[in-house]
Amino acid sequence: MHITRYTDYSLRVLIYLAEQGDRLATIQEIADSYEISKNHLMKVVHQLNKKGYIETVRGKKGGMRLHMSPDEINVGILVRETEQDLSIVECLSSNNACKITPVCGLKHMFSEALNAFLDVLDKYTLADVIRDQHRPQLVRLLQIA
Repeated sequence: MHITRYTDYSLRVLIYLAEQGDRLATIQEIADSYEISKNHLMKVVHQLNKKGYIETVRGKKGGMRLHMSPDEINVGILVRETEQDLSIVECLSSNNACKITPVCGLKHMFSEALNAFLDVLDKYTLADVIRDQHRPQLVRLLQIA
């Protein structure tokens, strides 16, 4: 299983914003903090806003913040919403062309493994990711004021 950069960045944005509380943060600030592309983050932020995870404020003193509390943001749901294709093998995809699919036992095994993966992520929220014991180190690593 491979999580795309898009999902990774979505999680990073939410982690950063969770550490900010109600303070507005900018895309540039987050990009600088993680040392990642501002252009990639713009697409991610647009979708997170569209899906209701964050709220954006326009203008000179604008920025973004979480639209819901960290304990309301389920990691499994976020992964499902940000990953375009969770097919870990061809036989799980809609454009499966594998000849042995009807008789192959791998499809069931990989399907079960994918479901187990997502079931584990469903147990966690953003609040679990930013537990109090890690907060001081996280704030320091992200250089959050």
